[in-house]
Amino acid sequence: MQKFMDENFLLTTEFAKKLYHEHAAKMPIVDYHCHINPQEIYENRQFENITQVWLGGDHYKWRCMRACGVDENTITGDASDKEKFFAWAASLPRAIGNPLYHWTHLELKRYFGYDGVLCEETAEEVWNLCNEKLAQADMRVRGIIEHSGVTTICTTDDPIDSLIWHEKIKADETCKVTVLPAWRPDKAVNINKAGFVEYVTKLSEVSGVEITDMATMKEAMVKRLDHFEAHGCCASDHGLDAVVYMPATEEELNAILKAGLAGKGQELSADDVMRYQSAMLVFFGREYARRGWIMQLHYGALRNANTRMFGKLGPDTGYDCINTPDTAQALAKLLDALEQTDELPKTILYSLNPIDNAMLTTVMGCFQHAGTRNHIQHGSAWWFNDTKRGMREQLENLAASSVLGNFVGMLTDSRSFLSYTRHEYFRRILCGLIGEWVENGEYPADEKFLGQMVEDISYNNAVNFFGFEK
Repeated sequence: MQKFMDENFLLTTEFAKKLYHEHAAKMPIVDYHCHINPQEIYENRQFENITQVWLGGDHYKWRCMRACGVDENTITGDASDKEKFFAWAASLPRAIGNPLYHWTHLELKRYFGYDGVLCEETAEEVWNLCNEKLAQADMRVRGIIEHSGVTTICTTDDPIDSLIWHEKIKADETCKVTVLPAWRPDKAVNINKAGFVEYVTKLSEVSGVEITDMATMKEAMVKRLDHFEAHGCCASDHGLDAVVYMPATEEELNAILKAGLAGKGQELSADDVMRYQSAMLVFFGREYARRGWIMQLHYGALRNANTRMFGKLGPDTGYDCINTPDTAQALAKLLDALEQTDELPKTILYSLNPIDNAMLTTVMGCFQHAGTRNHIQHGSAWWFNDTKRGMREQLENLAASSVLGNFVGMLTDSRSFLSYTRHEYFRRILCGLIGEWVENGEYPADEKFLGQMVEDISYNNAVNFFGFEK
């Protein structure tokens, strides 16, 4: 019996062990998509206790705790941080097979030197150990980042953001990590959602452009794109309920936007919403291509499925689930609309629904550009899919239908500064899979080539794809 999470965790063949320990493990991390707060990096935040760094805003853990019968006050309410941590410790042992179990213990090992098992009986010991470590100077936010080997971080930022914290980080010569903004214009695209009018009002203010029609909307966006570009931005991200494509005339689009600006966005027909969103996505795609930016499309989440709890807690509290939209035709048409004028930017596609894996690789295969290694990428297993099985399925599908060696690898997509161990988890799964193929005689035992491939997928491919400095 193999010891729990020893040095060969998830590495079942000798070749996999060699690939991981001699190649993957030594590579730095580039986190090209996450949700951490740049202000906390600049201020070099020091967390008072493990609950603050672990459970604050972590809807993965919140869902698990709810499933284990923990009352909401001990999850998101007024219970003390210690009570919340103890509730998490008591819930975790039941989560066998859940990546949370592995992530939790990887973080305890790598950041706190704890080789035991977190459960109700050990909660006091772990609470005290973690809090003692977090009080040390090298466990402030920048110390955690440096310890993790992170070279570049792309945060997620709204077009109206001043990016003041990015400016401060760049000016601070003591900060060793490169922190770049990433453009996330969802609020300007979601004309049918509450708050659209208020958002456009703010967009008009920060851009200095009075937005009255599509031309002025685009003018305002170009000014904000320029602002982001001046701050080193080279990537965008779109969180879409579904990928849409429905072309419309400028006259139709102006009428739709006028209705949205009048506060009638939630009364628009589904087709009109798609027409507006399609026009905005095509506009953004062309701007990204002109600027050499990466376009990332995350889609397939059914947001806020529990109306009662959404009313109590708001968005991003653990009440989203996988949607099953019919995507292939809309995605192909959207990419083709940009390709027809040779304005398709380098793009990464992520579906929350794993049944889309094969579809995504075949669609992206239609739009690869000669001279570029995978102009279109199938992004890493995302959200509900970044499990052991989900990652393997994504890797196997990518290998079967595209070119695994060109893959840009893992990201955290997280709000936690301890989540960089997800890169280790991914790299172990990657090396384990390749090791199995070699062991089965499905690929030569060429360590020189495969070792380089693993290093590329772990780090180099993302650096080259985005154009980051090493």
